[in-house]
Amino acid sequence: MSEEARADPAAEYRLRLALRRQRVEHGQTIDRRISAARGAAFFGGLVLLWLALAHAALAVEWVLVPTAAFLALVMIHERVIRAEKAAERSVAHYERGLARLDERWSGKGTAGARFVAEGDDLAEDLDLFGEGSLLQRLSTARTGLGESTLAGWLLRSAEPTDIRARQHAVTELRPRLDLREDLALLGDAVTDRIDPAFLVEWAEATPVTFPRGTIVAGAVLSALTTLALVHWQGFAGAPEPFLLAAGAQSLFAAGMRRRVEEVLRGFDHATANLGLLTEILIRLEREPFSAERLVNLRRGLDSEGRPPSRRIAELALRGDLLDSRKNHFFAPFAALLLWKTQLAISITGWRSRHGEAVRRWVTTVGELEALLSLAGYAFERPTDPYAEIVEQGPVFDGAGLAHPLLPDTRAVRNDVRFAGELRLVLVSGSNMSGKSTLLRTVGTNVALALAGAPVRATYLRLSPLTLGTSIRVRDSLRDGRSRFYAEITRLRTILDLARGPRPLLFLLDEVLHGTNSHDRKIGSEAVLRELVARGAIGLVTTHDLALTAIAEELGPRATNVHFEDHLEDGKMTFDYRVRPGVVRKSNALELMRAVGIEV
Repeated sequence: MSEEARADPAAEYRLRLALRRQRVEHGQTIDRRISAARGAAFFGGLVLLWLALAHAALAVEWVLVPTAAFLALVMIHERVIRAEKAAERSVAHYERGLARLDERWSGKGTAGARFVAEGDDLAEDLDLFGEGSLLQRLSTARTGLGESTLAGWLLRSAEPTDIRARQHAVTELRPRLDLREDLALLGDAVTDRIDPAFLVEWAEATPVTFPRGTIVAGAVLSALTTLALVHWQGFAGAPEPFLLAAGAQSLFAAGMRRRVEEVLRGFDHATANLGLLTEILIRLEREPFSAERLVNLRRGLDSEGRPPSRRIAELALRGDLLDSRKNHFFAPFAALLLWKTQLAISITGWRSRHGEAVRRWVTTVGELEALLSLAGYAFERPTDPYAEIVEQGPVFDGAGLAHPLLPDTRAVRNDVRFAGELRLVLVSGSNMSGKSTLLRTVGTNVALALAGAPVRATYLRLSPLTLGTSIRVRDSLRDGRSRFYAEITRLRTILDLARGPRPLLFLLDEVLHGTNSHDRKIGSEAVLRELVARGAIGLVTTHDLALTAIAEELGPRATNVHFEDHLEDGKMTFDYRVRPGVVRKSNALELMRAVGIEV
């Protein structure tokens, strides 16, 4: 890929989109022509048949010519239709890419609502999942495996070595537009039909054991029964040897029936799932990789030195052979050959040899899809850097931070740094001035950075951190819980997180907003002192200027910053810029007057 394409992803998408639309138009033209030719061949065949039968004007064999042409056109037409549908999916793929670049992505693609567990405050506070969420902006995964992996990365910080390995992998995958397009061509059916939990459970289930010598005994019985049948029917022999052998074979099959049924329980569902997974694996197997993480992932797919698609094909063949016994013509031969029993033993052998590899296949596909999602995001945001990850913390040093879900035209960049002894930043300001957005900007960029993705910043240096947030706190009528009680419960959880092995970054919006000023100051100071004492760092927003005095009491470990507003022509305006110190005015009364309330 050219440097121009990397610098201008929209231009590259538009170029590819135009070419794919040409393919669609060409396919539609060929489609119409072949449809017309099929109709002509069919009609011509009818005419020739009429001439041959009604008027004896020519030999009936001439009908074979348009018939052969019609059948050939049918096969060619199927290939043309498949190519046309693939081109249409390519068009949709690049249209989605342009929609993301044009900030029209919200509501399209995976929302990930299934990852929002009840009580998962972090995901809700930082808009990680749901409509218009970070996951919806990032994910281009074709399966739930990739979505689940990416969701886990956004929620949980990895070790520094793992984060750096992901960054290197994303860098290598970033220009692989063809790979991402090829996976997109697999179609929507792949996304929802793979059941990874079932696959792993089936593959790792305790193998069914058959008595020693079962395979040999089955083969001998089948051979004896077959020979006895041939002797009886082909050489006019006596039927008794056949009846005796068939009876012994039936008793053998009856003795194995329980084991056979146990082996085949869930087999059809497993092979269907693995068949869908194969489509992705085949494409990934032929992609060359050089980043260590990608090389290790690709190497880990092999089982006994052979790629997973081969191993899955071996299992699929057993499934096809098993299904062949349902053919009425072949069914008697299947019974004669102990077909079901022999294949069940073979399937057990496959699962014993390769069952453990299925978990690796599932995990690897999920990780590669998650990395490809991040690579697509990195391609679409060419100026966004990776965070510098340091081992020891807590460290957060960010310049030019912007919210990843805001368009460039609306996002205002600010610096947030915890340097030296600084552990706490108190953010004051009026309503709608940008305080809550600043918290989410910090939190979402941390989630991106620790997942291995580029960040919306000019520079970000940080250590692995545990995120603790209290931003969207609501009461609950159903649970009989007030907002204040919900908030202090949330604060209790955050204090517990500060005791964990990894440093905490806390983001508290309007701390203890649900109580009076006196109790708010005492309670807030106690909570913040405890968090700072436990080595945590964080930002706290407030309307209550009395709380800003905490910074003075904590000395160099805390500082005040603020947002300002201006009244212009009767309207409040904001520049959303962070400034040092405490805000000196409030816009509450101006806003009340602006909506017609006399105060």
